[in-house]
Amino acid sequence: MVKIAIFASGSGTNFENLVHCMQEGSLSNCTCELLVVDKANAKALERAERLHVEAIYVNPKEYPDKQAYEQEIRRHLEEKGVELIVLAGYMRFIGEELLNHYPRRIINIHPAYLPNFPGAHGIQDAYEAKAAYTGVTVHYVDEGIDTGEIIMQEKIMIDPAWTLSELESHVHALEYILFPKAVAKICEQIEEERA
Repeated sequence: MVKIAIFASGSGTNFENLVHCMQEGSLSNCTCELLVVDKANAKALERAERLHVEAIYVNPKEYPDKQAYEQEIRRHLEEKGVELIVLAGYMRFIGEELLNHYPRRIINIHPAYLPNFPGAHGIQDAYEAKAAYTGVTVHYVDEGIDTGEIIMQEKIMIDPAWTLSELESHVHALEYILFPKAVAKICEQIEEERA
């Protein structure tokens, strides 16, 4: 069983979906030890309480720099024995502190078919570009913006008649299918490396 921490900044729907998959058994090789949020009003905190998952809010403004902020997070992760960090709508760049201590142990979900439309507005960017397709990508995190090695991705053909919110709902529906599969795959690799 791999101990994971999920990081989120906002509503936490992907966090909730992953925890549901763990609780119902379709994602059976990991446990969520901790939710980490960087915003006091993140809705993900309410979801964590409802799901009985321990959660912490670490305020980046309380630390002199990114390294000090991430050292505080790392202290919590190490207390819990976390082996994998899963970014689920965490809108902050990961710095050297976490990258160096968790090499190839930080993954992210991005709502576009990378390398197309990296950055904070993947769905909207694809929509405004009138792209023929977009998708969902799960990738390792490196120091770039959505540039890490791709673990899994799937395409969605965009119906030109869709509104932006319709496209968003199609992308999110695919996220809820793809993300648990990718997390399970990485946890399997971690278990094999341990064996």
